[in-house]
Amino acid sequence: MKRKGGYRRGTRKTWAKHWRTKGKISITRFLAKYEEGQKVALVLEPSYMKGIYHSRFHGLTGVVKTQRGKCYEVDIRDGNKHKIVIVHPVHLKRVA
Repeated sequence: MKRKGGYRRGTRKTWAKHWRTKGKISITRFLAKYEEGQKVALVLEPSYMKGIYHSRFHGLTGVVKTQRGKCYEVDIRDGNKHKIVIVHPVHLKRVA
């Protein structure tokens, strides 16, 4: 039997862009640099598919551990566990 549902199952509304914000991605967000130990929020950019995290981590806050290629390793807390998620900078947002 084939497994129902893939990686983006049930995300139609969660990951949809508002009609006013549709269009090209901001180059500043795309080329953003993050330092080790900096706090970031996982906020998805639906128009860019590379470097996406799993939908269960949407909206969580984490700490940047290191850079891996173009992406960053972000340490997040999932319940009582610490997990490392590899995310492209376009899907990250600085937290004060």
